[in-house]
Amino acid sequence: MGFGKFFKRIATVCLALAVAVGVAGCGGGADSGEKFVHIATGGTAGTYYPIGGAIADIIKRDVKGIDANAQSTGASVANINMLNDKQVDMAIVQNDIAYYALNGTEMFEKKVEGLRGIASLYPETCQFVTLDGSGIHSISDLKGKRVAVGAQGSGVECNVRQILKVYGMTYEDINPQFLSFAEASAALKDGTVDVACLTAGYPTTSVQDIASQKQIRLIPLDSAKIDALIADYPFYTRTTIPADTYQGFSAEVPTVSVMAILVTTDRMDAQTGYDITKAIFSNTDKLAAAHSAAKAISKETALNGMNFIKMNEGAEKFLKE
Repeated sequence: MGFGKFFKRIATVCLALAVAVGVAGCGGGADSGEKFVHIATGGTAGTYYPIGGAIADIIKRDVKGIDANAQSTGASVANINMLNDKQVDMAIVQNDIAYYALNGTEMFEKKVEGLRGIASLYPETCQFVTLDGSGIHSISDLKGKRVAVGAQGSGVECNVRQILKVYGMTYEDINPQFLSFAEASAALKDGTVDVACLTAGYPTTSVQDIASQKQIRLIPLDSAKIDALIADYPFYTRTTIPADTYQGFSAEVPTVSVMAILVTTDRMDAQTGYDITKAIFSNTDKLAAAHSAAKAISKETALNGMNFIKMNEGAEKFLKE
């Protein structure tokens, strides 16, 4: 065999191997027929990551022909972009972030097409935390105060702006401080802000940390303002933080929540959506074991806060059975 033919044959074999590896990497082994579902979650210290890991484990065990893994990410906004770029197949996101993506508002300059809902998981509650003795008892009392409103452009910051709006207020009425959860917690303890705002499942670790060192107060939202907020922004749900959720604070607190939701895209077929949703809600005990926030996950509330997003047909079929 001449050198030219020899190298040509070697190149052909290498190309065939490359194609085979590519197919196996995208859709599982040719013999196994397995699909791979990549789930975008959040940071390893947050809530999304352990719950997403539990969902992946349930899918791997209970859904025939599908393997799954959970990936640590930058959470909601990053997850929407990863879905849009076809880097992942499912993601946990806040429903308000999904709303902005579908409508091309806030942090999304263009509409993100093709998002589909799987299920609502649990509430992430808007919490306004101050120290007892601050004299702040309502959102109206924030005028002129130093308020940690969340990181610039974050979901929390959007929540704060929207809540201020229904009270007839803007950032011009307060002294906004653009701080992360951790920074806001430290600033409230140090007395460099008067109020720290956050959106997270309760009890929230950062608030528990403050309450362990200082006497805290949670600021309630007025019922009429909650109604107005929900009328303007359909992703909010009415929530009451129970008394004694945090050390030293024994009052119930009316407020609102956005929902942590599980989403996919129109690339997922109805049967896969049905099988995955059925597996998840047949194993809620395993989700609850992964993180305390997941104790709120149930089939009965799985459509809460999902009225603005088109559902995967199979997921919707299971949830309405």
